[in-house]
Amino acid sequence: MSPNNKWIGRALNASLLYLVLFVCLARTATLDEEDIEIDDEEEEDLEYEYSMKQDRHTCGSSQTGQYPFCKDKDQVIHHYVHTRDECGETDFKKVRAEMQLMIQERRKKMKEIAHSAKLIKNNVEREKEDTVLFLTEMARLVEKTYVEVIEEIEKKQKAATTRAIEHILELTQEIFKLQERSTQLEQLSHTEDHLHLLQMFPSLCTPPATIDWSEVSIHSDPSVGAVRRGVNKMRKALNSEENRLSAAELGRIKKCAVNVTLDPDTAHPYLIVSADEKQVRIGDLRQNVTDSPERFNLVVNVLGKEAFSSGRFYYEVQVKGKTRLDLGVAVESINRKTVVTLSPGHGYLAICLRDGDKYVAADNPAVLLSLSQKPQKIGVYVDYEQGQVSFYDVDNRSHIYSFTDYTFNQKLYPFFSTGTDDYGENSAPLVITPVNQQLSIHFPTFDKA
Repeated sequence: MSPNNKWIGRALNASLLYLVLFVCLARTATLDEEDIEIDDEEEEDLEYEYSMKQDRHTCGSSQTGQYPFCKDKDQVIHHYVHTRDECGETDFKKVRAEMQLMIQERRKKMKEIAHSAKLIKNNVEREKEDTVLFLTEMARLVEKTYVEVIEEIEKKQKAATTRAIEHILELTQEIFKLQERSTQLEQLSHTEDHLHLLQMFPSLCTPPATIDWSEVSIHSDPSVGAVRRGVNKMRKALNSEENRLSAAELGRIKKCAVNVTLDPDTAHPYLIVSADEKQVRIGDLRQNVTDSPERFNLVVNVLGKEAFSSGRFYYEVQVKGKTRLDLGVAVESINRKTVVTLSPGHGYLAICLRDGDKYVAADNPAVLLSLSQKPQKIGVYVDYEQGQVSFYDVDNRSHIYSFTDYTFNQKLYPFFSTGTDDYGENSAPLVITPVNQQLSIHFPTFDKA
């Protein structure tokens, strides 16, 4: 298929998609106008749950009001069916009320999905615009860097060439002086006037003032490092843009905030979980707790009480004062009775703090993270369907690390490890904090000078 045909096909597919969406939205509006009328008595019936009673059908052979809908061999067997009066008027109202509730719920869900579909289109358009702006800025930056690097290379070439010419002129002058002196000495060597020879020889035998050229050189590659310096400049600009994008990204991610609490039944016996189940710290004594299959007993870990098996969720954890910790998510099937190996292959997607200031992503292989400052509060974001787990420095509004392209087929639990006490230096708790969605974002821009 030619490129033009491909673009035409994509345009037709997009047009059909928007047409279907338009029809759905129109149908939703129509359904709103065609709501089934419900009298006051039936409205009251909508408030309680309907439970179906066992059908009361009996078979007879010669009853009036019978219906032949069941056959056994060649014999017609009549089922006796209770009439509306016998079953009771209330049963019919309950059934109808239940059906109407189901209709209302589905209308609500349809409107919700249609609204989400409209938002998808708007958000995609915004992403496309942001992408164009970003790539345009990157193209401008690359062009600017190219011009600056070429100018630097040409400037250094010109300077080196100028120095070479100056040295050649100086050498030419010195050669001329030396040749002139050599000629004078040659002439003096043939003179027969011994008195003149004695008078001239001392001055002619002294070399003229010259430069010590043994320490002088011209580098043939004066622009070494120019490209690297240009790349470093681009990297700084890219880091600035990445920070801007991370801040904007974090502002949108915060909308996925959920309430996360700690599950004391999973906590290692040395861990102390607060009464509100929002803080955990390591204690000095083993707690008197019941050992259960859910509890960690060899490592100081604890899981969140809430499990997630779809959608997106985000929460924040204060890590101020910690010198050692593990933080992330874990799958439901992790082994809680052995020494933990933090890696995606063992069911953990987490980052770790070691030695006070060294953050490591427990990926395969592990990745040492280079952070501009030590985080005081870390945001954890999970997109279950996309197989993504991301970590953010909340106060610095920057991205720390992301695990991507994983396939989740189990429940995910927030995962916390306080680390050992480290002789009192690591006694600070991990604290699940409320998410402030009123995020003030500063958008830095590239230097356009």
